[in-house]
Amino acid sequence: MLYGVDVSQHNGVVDFEELKNNGVQFVIVRSSYGCNEDDNFLDNVCDANEAGLLVGAYHYSYALTAERALEEAKFLCNLIETTGVFLGLPIFLDMEDADGYKLNRGITGERINEICKTFIGHVKKKYDCGLYASYGWLTSIIDWKSLGCAVWSAQWNSTDDFKGYMWQYTDRLNINGKTFDGNVLYIN
Repeated sequence: MLYGVDVSQHNGVVDFEELKNNGVQFVIVRSSYGCNEDDNFLDNVCDANEAGLLVGAYHYSYALTAERALEEAKFLCNLIETTGVFLGLPIFLDMEDADGYKLNRGITGERINEICKTFIGHVKKKYDCGLYASYGWLTSIIDWKSLGCAVWSAQWNSTDDFKGYMWQYTDRLNINGKTFDGNVLYIN
């Protein structure tokens, strides 16, 4: 097992050497959301790689249709290609609804599955791609088994045994006064 965090522009400037000195072994960096680049993406990936951490990425989707999911997937692939960043871990599609965007627009489980298949299918042509979602979405909305990809499950304070390829076990990991999402990567 490896221990890590995920970060985005919401974490501000991150000291990756400090994270490494406190036991962090990998980081998943938000690359983008919708068709927008995370303001700190390039700096976070470069700084994490320089600190010697394993690095992956995630894309937060605002797609409400398969067509929009394809646009977002193309945007993400272009971003990875044009920045030339090195990612030793997969890129994850963040399919959740933390801000109620999807729920407020009446998106169905069937449509969510179409979005996931379209996005992941396109990204997998060039990059290792996986799915991030809450335990609730993974067990009641998303047909993750049909996607054929790594699964990163958010299960805070959960005693359930589904953990996937990677498990986000908390959103309150404190490292020297800064709060991060804590993750465990299961490797063979």
